[in-house]
Amino acid sequence: MNTVTNAMRAHILTAAVPYIKQYTDKYVVVKYGGNAMTDPELKKSVMNDLLLLQLVGVKVVLVHGGGPDINNALQAMHIESQFKNGLRVTDKDTMDVVQMVLAGKVNKGLVADLISFGGRAVGLCGVDGHMIQVHQKNDELGYVGEVDVIDTAIIDDVISKGYIPVISSIGCGADGQVYNVNADTVAAKIAGALKAETMVAMTNIDGVLRDVNNPSSLIPRITVAEAETLKVEGIIAGGMIPKVDCCLEAIAAGAQKVFIINGEIPHAILIELLTDEGLGTMFVKE
Repeated sequence: MNTVTNAMRAHILTAAVPYIKQYTDKYVVVKYGGNAMTDPELKKSVMNDLLLLQLVGVKVVLVHGGGPDINNALQAMHIESQFKNGLRVTDKDTMDVVQMVLAGKVNKGLVADLISFGGRAVGLCGVDGHMIQVHQKNDELGYVGEVDVIDTAIIDDVISKGYIPVISSIGCGADGQVYNVNADTVAAKIAGALKAETMVAMTNIDGVLRDVNNPSSLIPRITVAEAETLKVEGIIAGGMIPKVDCCLEAIAAGAQKVFIINGEIPHAILIELLTDEGLGTMFVKE
């Protein structure tokens, strides 16, 4: 039975107004990944959140990776995956598959999902308009790129025409060579280049916990200086370090604030951006 009264509905909507005002005509970059990309119900909630934000005048940019899909395609083609320090070693055959899966299957699948929910979207990768300009990170990793410049012209062009840009994390060198780029890094660099009001990093964790075994020890707000202290204290450790570093990188490059949220909570984006409570960890400059 639906127990939400009209008065409650009105309260929820009016409470969201100050937040909507804060984000209207501002950029919100969403890094999409994890279980929220594979679970049909979670995917539906993410798509609807993005469309609602766009409808109230937010300039939404969706950035995605696609590790599991790449792994499945490589296995199907009997190409062995190698990792060094958490990064995929990308030889020519692997790069061909990465480009095919990220810029093709995953990217166009997300565009089709947004369209199916009544939205308008355009799929892009970093090669389009030479948006993500990179150089080779090192010989050891092969075709893995380090971002030099983000050219936001094509992003603005797509948004100005009323579409949500859906961007896959592939970069292009000055010589036209295509490179695999970490999706978290791409999202951070794009958020910085756009001077975004916020970047939302969707993960499979609630945020930064003071005690990893205690879900109620979530730290709701962390400054750049506090983040460095939490690293020294070992509270930000292991796989959390690269996630947090990307958040700090986005702020250093020009984003106003960054959220790490649990993408496994339905409508996590709206709860974080448009309510008093929020649900993840917010990173700010000071």
